[in-house]
Amino acid sequence: MDTVSIFRLYLLRAGYLLLAVGEGMNVWPAMTYHASTMELWHGVAISLLWAMCVLAILGIRYPLRMLPILFFEITWKTAWLLAVALPNWLNETMTAGLSATAFACSFVVIFWIIIPWSYVFGHYVKLPGDPWRRAAKSSTASPV
Repeated sequence: MDTVSIFRLYLLRAGYLLLAVGEGMNVWPAMTYHASTMELWHGVAISLLWAMCVLAILGIRYPLRMLPILFFEITWKTAWLLAVALPNWLNETMTAGLSATAFACSFVVIFWIIIPWSYVFGHYVKLPGDPWRRAAKSSTASPV
C-alpha cells in the first residue's frame, strides 16, 4: 500500500504528540535542572529520551518520514518489558520503580496499533535498499 489515509496520518501525529509530551514531561525538567548531577547511564538515558522527544515533534509535521523514531520507541520499550519487567513480574520481584516504569512502557501498545504496517512493509521490506556504492561510470567516449 503506497498511500496512508488521512485518518491514519492524524493517528500518527497524535502518537508523536503523545511521545513528545508524555516523555517530555519527565525528560525536559531533568535535562534543564539536573543534567550536571546525573550519573553516567542515567544521563545517557535522559539525553536519548530528550532527543526522541525533539524528533517526535518533527514527526507531527512529517509522520511517515519519521517512522524510524516510532520503530526505535516500540523496539526499546518492548525489549525492556520482555527482558526486564516480565521476568521480575514472573519471579514476583517487582519493585515500585519497576512497576511504574512497566506501566509507562505499556503504552507502547498504542504505537504498535497506529503504525501503518502495510506502508512499512511496502516501503521498508519490499522496496530495494539504497545502493552500497556508486555504479561504475561507463566510458563511451573514445580516448583522444
